[in-house]
Amino acid sequence: MSAQPHAAAAAHDAHHHGADHAGEAAHGSLKGYIAGFLLSVVLTAIPFWLVMGDVLGSSRLTAFAVMGFAVVQIVVHMIFFLHMNTHSEAGWNMLALVFTAVLVVIMLAGSLWVMYHLNTNMMPMPHDMRQMP
Repeated sequence: MSAQPHAAAAAHDAHHHGADHAGEAAHGSLKGYIAGFLLSVVLTAIPFWLVMGDVLGSSRLTAFAVMGFAVVQIVVHMIFFLHMNTHSEAGWNMLALVFTAVLVVIMLAGSLWVMYHLNTNMMPMPHDMRQMP
């Protein structure tokens, strides 16, 4: 048996296990985890401050700001903790992200639609309240 098949197998294994990337960068580093953690803390503290301090004055504007910070925090978690980028695994991570985003939008929109219509159709009307004991 020659050394050629073993060298090809080793190169194949190194390619599929991320060894061809810059060392630990493909799997994360302490510096990356600390940066992600600090960003997560900041992206949690700011919305907490916005809500508790009633900084923006409008509950609708505060809700949109909190949702914006939530989206940014999701991206931070995906990059720093899940190590998702456009280069890893030939774009399958990006496809999974798009699929997940579509499902989340469908679930949120459907839930809000159902809750709105339940509130509209199931709440007693003022004239019904007068007839209650």
